[in-house]
Amino acid sequence: MNDVVIVGPGAIGSTVAALLHEAGRTPGLYGRTARAGLEVLVGDDVIHVPGPVRTDPDQVAGAAATVFLAVKATQIESAAPWLAKLCGPGTVLCVLQNGVEQRAMVSASVPEGVTVVPAVVWFPAQTHADGAVRLRGAARLTLPEGAGADRVVEVLRGTRCTVEVASDFTSVAWRKLLQNAAAGLMALTGRRAGMFAREDIAELTLEYLREGLAVARAEGAHLGDEVREEVLAGFRSSPADLSTSILTDREAGRALEWDTRNGVISRLGRAHGIPTPISDVVTTLLAATSDGPG
Repeated sequence: MNDVVIVGPGAIGSTVAALLHEAGRTPGLYGRTARAGLEVLVGDDVIHVPGPVRTDPDQVAGAAATVFLAVKATQIESAAPWLAKLCGPGTVLCVLQNGVEQRAMVSASVPEGVTVVPAVVWFPAQTHADGAVRLRGAARLTLPEGAGADRVVEVLRGTRCTVEVASDFTSVAWRKLLQNAAAGLMALTGRRAGMFAREDIAELTLEYLREGLAVARAEGAHLGDEVREEVLAGFRSSPADLSTSILTDREAGRALEWDTRNGVISRLGRAHGIPTPISDVVTTLLAATSDGPG
């Protein structure tokens, strides 16, 4: 049984697995698709992570000390059998997912005594048609202060993944949520980061982020007005062909994380009495894009 395991070796999970393997801490791999191993391109290096990727929860011999959950929010239910076998009292479960509700969404699927640590993932990683993953930027995670964070920091120590521990995790998580929400516009248009060079898209993005920022503040985030321009500038400075996971999922015909990344703004806006007209339209269109019918 591996001391460290990855559930969901997609783009993010494979990247973390590769950086751990490179540092001499090869994780166990568990997911939906059987593979002999993983291939991850980091700069000019190609890291081959030995497998196999196990697909049957009955192959799990016992709980692991540290589990990285890298499935999408839409896949938590299907990952529950893995979590039931891989997690036990004393396990630290680090959730590498989008959104600001990771603890609430995952806690119901794990046994008592598991410490759930949400993480903000700051690095872009994309899967190629041949299954290989390319890391397109420096790897960085942000964790909240508190139980379990020290374990994750220690596991990733000495890897190419920088880990920060934030005293105000709420603000960091909402800052990333706003970036992810704006990326939802890419899924609606079917376009990549280059579309943010358009002035009409830029204006729409800033107004959409204005709504999200109001909700974030109502939830306790301390974020200034400059965040809107920073998010837009980030997209505009990215390679024009840079994609995002929600666009990749649309292109592949998979269910979208529309509620986790976008719907949460409308939901919490209603709870706080904050009007979110742009968010409501974006969420409705993403939901229909994801779930149909038609």
